[in-house]
Amino acid sequence: MKLPNADKLLVEREKIAGYLLNSEHHYGASKARFFAGFGFQAERWEQLGEALRHHGRTHEVTRTQETGFGPRYQVEGKLNAPDGRSPRVRSVWQLDHGEVAPRLITAYPLEE
Repeated sequence: MKLPNADKLLVEREKIAGYLLNSEHHYGASKARFFAGFGFQAERWEQLGEALRHHGRTHEVTRTQETGFGPRYQVEGKLNAPDGRSPRVRSVWQLDHGEVAPRLITAYPLEE
């Protein structure tokens, strides 16, 4: 199964620049080190945003969980990185009640 409305996936600047690529963030710092190690930079946050949209569009949903806000989907697979490598990543998307497209909740590395 693919994400619903995968052509409309929402990735917010704050989620990328303020969290996933923020080395000062309490919870995001380890993720920021991981993504930076593959060439992603906070100043060019759109690059990770587009890579995660592509990840969400091309890989299968591996798990679905209902939340009070709507269904949450996990997607696992390789992520195209600026340095040419393709680390395995899990991205998490949520389709909030009343919305048309899933929005990015988080992303993190998978063990090889």
